[in-house]
Amino acid sequence: MGYIDELGQQAKVASQSLAKLGTAQKNQILGQVADALLAETDAILAENARDVAKAKDNGISPVMVDRLRLDAKRIEGIVEGVRQVADLPDPIGQVVRGYTNLDGLKIVQKRVPLGVIAMIFESRPNVSVDAFSLAFKTSNAIILRGGRDAIHSNTALVTVIRKALAQAGVDANAVQLVEDTSHAVAEELMQAIDYIDVLIPRGGARLIQTILIWRPKIVINAKTQRPSVCNAAESLLVHEAVADQFLPQLEREIAKVHPVTFRADDKALAIFQNAEAASEEDYATEFLDYVMSVKVVGSLDEAIDWVNRYTTHHSEAIITKDLEHAERFQDEVDAAAVYVNASTRFTDGFVFGLGAEIGISTQKMHARGPMGLEALTSTKFYINGQGQTRQ
Repeated sequence: MGYIDELGQQAKVASQSLAKLGTAQKNQILGQVADALLAETDAILAENARDVAKAKDNGISPVMVDRLRLDAKRIEGIVEGVRQVADLPDPIGQVVRGYTNLDGLKIVQKRVPLGVIAMIFESRPNVSVDAFSLAFKTSNAIILRGGRDAIHSNTALVTVIRKALAQAGVDANAVQLVEDTSHAVAEELMQAIDYIDVLIPRGGARLIQTILIWRPKIVINAKTQRPSVCNAAESLLVHEAVADQFLPQLEREIAKVHPVTFRADDKALAIFQNAEAASEEDYATEFLDYVMSVKVVGSLDEAIDWVNRYTTHHSEAIITKDLEHAERFQDEVDAAAVYVNASTRFTDGFVFGLGAEIGISTQKMHARGPMGLEALTSTKFYINGQGQTRQ
């Protein structure tokens, strides 16, 4: 039996036992996991420091190191996410709809677990805890495959969780970490259809978030607060009527927070004091750094067309006082989250009140946007009859 087969079989068995847990039990166990993570903060940070040191030795950029780094405050945030998931309503068993058909059959559709989830994600170690807590609350077992940059951090976090589960009398294989970070094993995991019901890849795709704006503070927040995360702004549109006033102001103000390299079209390039000429590729690049593409546009129609050409359907934003323009932008832009007068940095399951998120879905079937508890459930039809037969 291969390595992934073994993990898959163990997860399948664990998922069957999780389906028997009631809401109160799951919430209590999540509280115990949160307590254990907080108690093991020092040990987790020690393992994270190994990952950070290796990342620096490998020449990884400072913003990507920050994406990887944990500290006591971030551990507290992770723990709070677990507690918030415990406080959320349990979707399992919820009745989606119920009715009696023409044959007199009583049909009820309820939410049920997916079964076994596999998740492949990048270097942010908090994802492993978020993914576990959401999967556990929805009675799903989960197999985690993080990036090699965070292997020590993820191992420490998952070890603490597994120990807490075992102490609570729950199958520790409700969460498992793929410790082999090779691409070959990742591909094997993606093909393990005999065991895995849903595969969730998180990260890796380019993300363009575009802002048509006349005030700098939202751009500055969206670009610089944490440039390495998926909801950081990567591209900026500015209307030609305000570009001469706005772009120099943005350049001055953003430099007070952190220098940003602007890659600009010809019109913006003539306005900036220091900028680089943008290539076509720049408008389709997820920089994950202090770099931003900039374009001057002549109308809302041009902006919407441009956004829909380059969007990855994640998060887009418009800053405007014109209600009609705001509503058109939200209606016509094809993205999972569309903002008016706010930073894209809010696209986050925790912020949206989902407790945590297992990812941001940009597809349109089953789930879209931050994926919380309900996104990790399926539905089942319960049919009760009184001897009916079909003619």
